[in-house]
Amino acid sequence: MAITGASAIIALTIPPIFPASVQLQGFAADDVFDTDTIEIVETVMGVDGIMSAGYVAVPVQQSYALQADSPSVAVFDAWYMAMIAAQDNFFASGVVIIKAVGKKYALTKGALTSYKPVPDTKKLLQPMRYRITWQSILPAPA
Repeated sequence: MAITGASAIIALTIPPIFPASVQLQGFAADDVFDTDTIEIVETVMGVDGIMSAGYVAVPVQQSYALQADSPSVAVFDAWYMAMIAAQDNFFASGVVIIKAVGKKYALTKGALTSYKPVPDTKKLLQPMRYRITWQSILPAPA
């Protein structure tokens, strides 16, 4: 099986805006999403040269790239506008399925932390990028 990003399925639920899952589509030509590497252990070295380490919970940042004419831009517009109207945050949950590697990922308690209101306008309208900060992203077999 080819390891193409075209096989990725991403669905978000954002109550009360989208109480049923909505599938994202219309991704950028060379980009679907990026997920930042997380540092899950902090280490300290004592003056005597003995290291200690401990697990720390950290949020996971994920950026999505959509073509400027993607119908899914409306999902992020609606989420942003609802936040403005309510002057509050609305958390999302979701799932990513990557058929090419036979995995799915549960997306838990996500906040829209970066929103692009207008596409960069050049010869062609440029992709729109949105960042969601998740409480966790957990893998499982698909």
